[in-house]
Amino acid sequence: MLVGSIEAGGTKFVCAVGNGDYQVKDQVRIPTTTPAETLKRTADYFKRHPVSAIGVASFGPIEIRQNSSKYGFITKTPKPGWQDTDFVGYLKRELDVPIFFTTDVNGSAYGEYVMSTLSNEKIDSLVYYTIGTGVGGGAVVNGQLLGAIGHPEMGHVLLKRHPDDLDFPGVCPFHGDCLEGLVSGPTFEARLNRPGEDVPFSHPVWNILSYYVAQAALQVTLELRPNKIIFGGGVSSEKFLQKVRRDFAKLLNGYVEVPGLERYLTMPEIPNNGSATVGNFAMAAKLLRE
Repeated sequence: MLVGSIEAGGTKFVCAVGNGDYQVKDQVRIPTTTPAETLKRTADYFKRHPVSAIGVASFGPIEIRQNSSKYGFITKTPKPGWQDTDFVGYLKRELDVPIFFTTDVNGSAYGEYVMSTLSNEKIDSLVYYTIGTGVGGGAVVNGQLLGAIGHPEMGHVLLKRHPDDLDFPGVCPFHGDCLEGLVSGPTFEARLNRPGEDVPFSHPVWNILSYYVAQAALQVTLELRPNKIIFGGGVSSEKFLQKVRRDFAKLLNGYVEVPGLERYLTMPEIPNNGSATVGNFAMAAKLLRE
């Protein structure tokens, strides 16, 4: 049995074919240009590499309610030209295979969950944040992705401002100083006029960002009580997580018990940004079983 994965990002689509053990057998990267061009190249890839089902993890917002007339659409995205794009409908017409449609962070969360179960870690819940050009979060609880009337939008929660950051308005076009507006990659340019990769960890801005990310981790800790919280994306790194763990411990102040922070606030287990691909394979395989 072969299954497919589409990790649909604002910069590129990563399309892959995998086997029953979620191992990549073939993979291609397609630049994200216009919907017509990008989706055609995606469909053409799977026509050359036929699969039994496909899992799609897409940038959003997206419509996941199957009773909605807009199910399978990318909706109010800030990505130019991609608003109201019928993603799943196009693929169904071109490929005629079952498709599981979710967010990019949900795909990564599910991939990390599946990998944990395969490695006998025996967890039943986790939260996955990606901190990069944007910020998003997905959660798996008792083996199920969270979301009913829509998918979680954890990147747009509001936070208490750092005392040294009160004048920064944030970069989110919808909310200004939500989590995404305060910690995403573009905030380095907005604050310092240089990209994050050029900012040393000794710079005070990293302490500002870690304070905000620690607040987000505190929120989901108290709301969901997951087994662990994973941080991916270009802004995340082990050095940054050391600062986040420090701030998280201060904010939690021993209120509830959590695992050791080295295990609780972690980087992804799956290497090379492969979490969403594994998650998509697993969701496609689950479609076929059901």
